[in-house]
Amino acid sequence: MDYRVALSIFVPMGLAIAAVGSALALGKAVSAAMDATARQPEASTKILVNMIAGCALIEALTIYSLVVSFQLMGKIQ
Repeated sequence: MDYRVALSIFVPMGLAIAAVGSALALGKAVSAAMDATARQPEASTKILVNMIAGCALIEALTIYSLVVSFQLMGKIQ
């Protein structure tokens, strides 16, 4: 198997795994923040700020995965 064939198979698969992992992590983060807000409504601002910071880091990892996959797809041609 040529490396181009391997890249054309595994780069989209890796990107899909990163997207699914990101979606699961974001869902868990938002769910935990909603539970915490329901338990302590007076701390909702602090919870929201921490949730947004965590979600931004999760999304950054997904964007890094997208950039790496674009770079690897450039190696196919």
